[in-house]
Amino acid sequence: MNESSEIVVSDLPFTVRRTARWSDCDPAGVVFAGRYTDYLLEAVMYFMRRIGYGGNGQAGRESEVGLPCKHLSLTFHASLYPEDVVDIRVEVGEIRTHTFDLIARAYLPDGRLAFEGQFTPIAIRGDARTSTDIPTALREALQPYLLAREEA
Repeated sequence: MNESSEIVVSDLPFTVRRTARWSDCDPAGVVFAGRYTDYLLEAVMYFMRRIGYGGNGQAGRESEVGLPCKHLSLTFHASLYPEDVVDIRVEVGEIRTHTFDLIARAYLPDGRLAFEGQFTPIAIRGDARTSTDIPTALREALQPYLLAREEA
């Protein structure tokens, strides 16, 4: 069997469908808490590759800007079991000078929220390992994925 446990199913909103595997679970058949972090990070990496950064994306190498994690948070809402499927939607929260927020929400097929998290990378110069402005090309690539702002 050569089935993938995750696949991109939508570009806008950017969504990765993930199937929990037995190898993700404890002996009681519940997905380990630490695997949720992997699910979030893998969805974020798919997103970054989609917009041209990370993995084999040329933009990151051309700009010589790295994007290591500055902040990561995760909130659990439902347990996952083997073969459970979640759609992980990745959207862009706030874009600042050196950092931006990627907001991930994982939904079960019935619409319940399984978990949500935030990944905040910081733009750094690769040669000096100091913060730098987010490159214009990256800022532009993030724009279509901005979360809808509610009017006050």
